[in-house]
Amino acid sequence: MGGEVYRFGEYTLDCARHQLRRGAEPVHLEPRVYDLLCYLVARHDRLVPKEELIDAIWRSQFVSEASLTTAMRAARAAIGDDGSQQRAIRTVHGRGYQFIAELSPTPPSAPQIPSPEAQNIRFCRAADGARIAYATVGSGPVLMKAANWISHLDAEWQTAIWSHWILGLASERQLVRYDERGCGLSDWEVESFTFEDWVRDLETVVDTLGLERFPLLGVSQGGAVAIAYAVRHPERVSALVLAGAYSQGRLVRAATEAERAAAAIDLELARVGWAQQDPSFLRVFASQFLPDGTPDEWSEFIEFQRQTTSPENGVRFLEAFATIDVADIATRVQCPTLILHSRGDVRVPLSQAAELATSIPDSRLVVLDSPNHLLRADEPAWPSFLAHIDDFLADVSS
Repeated sequence: MGGEVYRFGEYTLDCARHQLRRGAEPVHLEPRVYDLLCYLVARHDRLVPKEELIDAIWRSQFVSEASLTTAMRAARAAIGDDGSQQRAIRTVHGRGYQFIAELSPTPPSAPQIPSPEAQNIRFCRAADGARIAYATVGSGPVLMKAANWISHLDAEWQTAIWSHWILGLASERQLVRYDERGCGLSDWEVESFTFEDWVRDLETVVDTLGLERFPLLGVSQGGAVAIAYAVRHPERVSALVLAGAYSQGRLVRAATEAERAAAAIDLELARVGWAQQDPSFLRVFASQFLPDGTPDEWSEFIEFQRQTTSPENGVRFLEAFATIDVADIATRVQCPTLILHSRGDVRVPLSQAAELATSIPDSRLVVLDSPNHLLRADEPAWPSFLAHIDDFLADVSS
């Protein structure tokens, strides 16, 4: 819906981040209502026909005018307007709508965009001597991100798979992330390679930076690491954000003989596919992370993995992931928790998010309209993902 920031009255509408604020307070809206409001504001110089709005906001889905009317009512309510007063959105019956509120002539200053050049990469050593690379980028309140499936602090900026994650998460805050042992700029050759090591690596980075209290983000298996850290250090973690996360690896959560057999076969295929760098397997593996990705995006994902770790370590990671189990300790998380999960995630099923939401006391689940385990920059779920994180962190810090 565009990347402009608009101000009218006491409201600020940031279309790039799906964010509406009244003064300093966030105003919560459904994603399509954000899109509707942004579309109208961006075209405030003309009347927008109903048919155009339906095509632009609902795309290929068949919806009735009643859906548009309902969304319009929510948009008006969010900005202190209604169908009778029409101080902000004017209705031309039988034709369409026009945004008529006066826009501020002076747009707010644009936030600084994080860049690879502004990233500060440093190193620390874990208790067993493993060298761990970590990076800070952006400015503002700290957001600590637990490491997830093979990363590379430098190469992530050059791939469309991850670059928008850094840009989005580091906007108006300082993002701290690190390469876990075995990949990226951290040591690849390490003797110990366990879940406990991953939690201790996170502890090492936090202690090195001297962070006292901060929100913690865990993506995919990084969610389990974040949960374990939050339970051990409740005085440090102010809030927890879990994205595409799970409490139990596939071997652990298999409840029937058939599921256990399927999990074992899946792991064995992964061992062979990764060890031999089999192109067919790697293509299927990539498609599990990005089901609606293009062949070029799958190839880019495969190449990024090759840059990031060795085939041997790829196997070690997958074997360790399958046996993760933080189900028992998840009940002991003490901080507010936001759980974000794609509805069609085939890598980590939505049922795992539901399990987390059931186990973690002060938690809420947001289901995103996406099939992807790793959200793409150009899908509607991505700005919604960022907006939910922004709103949640604003709420818990107020």
